[in-house]
Amino acid sequence: MAVLVTGGAGYIGSVTVELLLAQGEQVVVLDNLSRGHAEAVTPEVPFYRGDVGDHALVAQIAREHQIEACIHFAAFAYVGESVAEPARYFENNVARGAALLNALRQSQVQRLVFSSTCATYGEPVSIPIDETHPQQPTNPYGWSKLFMERIMESYDRAYNLRFVALRYFNAAGATELRGEHHDPEPHLIPNVLATAEGKLSHVSVFGGEYKTPDGTAVRDYIHVADLASAHILALNHLRAGGASESINLGNGRGHSVLEVIEAARRVTGEAIELKIEPPRPGDPSHLIADAAKARRVLGWEPVYPELADIIRTAWEWRLAHPRGYAVTTSRPEDSKP
Repeated sequence: MAVLVTGGAGYIGSVTVELLLAQGEQVVVLDNLSRGHAEAVTPEVPFYRGDVGDHALVAQIAREHQIEACIHFAAFAYVGESVAEPARYFENNVARGAALLNALRQSQVQRLVFSSTCATYGEPVSIPIDETHPQQPTNPYGWSKLFMERIMESYDRAYNLRFVALRYFNAAGATELRGEHHDPEPHLIPNVLATAEGKLSHVSVFGGEYKTPDGTAVRDYIHVADLASAHILALNHLRAGGASESINLGNGRGHSVLEVIEAARRVTGEAIELKIEPPRPGDPSHLIADAAKARRVLGWEPVYPELADIIRTAWEWRLAHPRGYAVTTSRPEDSKP
């Protein structure tokens, strides 16, 4: 029996695969490499380069590897891009996501851990945000994840396909072996650190007049390894017969963009130039989690609650991997359909 990890060559997916293997799990990765890196997947893991919307391929993987559960990461996740290209997000995140659910259901895979997002809440009406907060996304990315949550709820009622939707706040940090490498890079902490390295002349700060203490957007940052551990706890919750759930993942602490930059200056010892830019469409001003449910239902507790520690792990990974996931020769598994 094995766990299928879609998007397992991506940032959070590859770290989750790393932790699953450390716990003795059998893992199979499906990723089309549009945003992931084959080099992020350890060679002993069966790797299929393909699309989650490919029903025949998902059915083949489920049959050949006796898949008993799926952790689904494979989605586009850039707010600004979703505003500019909503059709791309609804096609990839919703249409292909629903196709994956159908393939899993028809293969008798009844357990799913789903990578959702705090973007389903939209502009908060109360802080911190708990799972009962109204869901009114301000961008197509958030809507695409909310649509998938609703589809999964319907599949649970009709087909007993049980799920845990994990609503992330802002993922950051790295393990010793795996970190964040996107091209282009839309996220704050990697761009702050690229500026510290001298690879960027400055870090762009999008919006300086939000209704926050210093005028810049406030976010709740969570270490990628803490996110990964929550996925494994969610999987075990379903294995134990637990009910479907939607659960926040965050540290419950808000940090503004300027606070992140100042923390990075202390960690790196480098001057980090910044430039205030116009705010991005669809960006809420505050996003801070109430993660009490994760602690209560999953027994989850963050190992890296401090912003400086999160930034430090990302910085150490970048220093050890100055080219990120450098392009090398393709793995033999790349030839799989």
